[in-house]
Amino acid sequence: MAIRIKARNNESAEQMLRRFKKMCEKEGLTKDIKKNAYYEKPSERRRRAARKAEKRLMKTGPRR
Repeated sequence: MAIRIKARNNESAEQMLRRFKKMCEKEGLTKDIKKNAYYEKPSERRRRAARKAEKRLMKTGPRR
């Protein structure tokens, strides 16, 4: 999965870098890199997933 950026007419390096960062964010690369920056124990991963599911259920409200 390679992201390629071609320079547009009269585009500065800062603008190209900004576009590159936006594309990386859109693809989810920055989130993935931050997630893999440190080791997470399997038990911690399960707890985090359970908290996320609980939040999602609370947000949708009670079901009838």
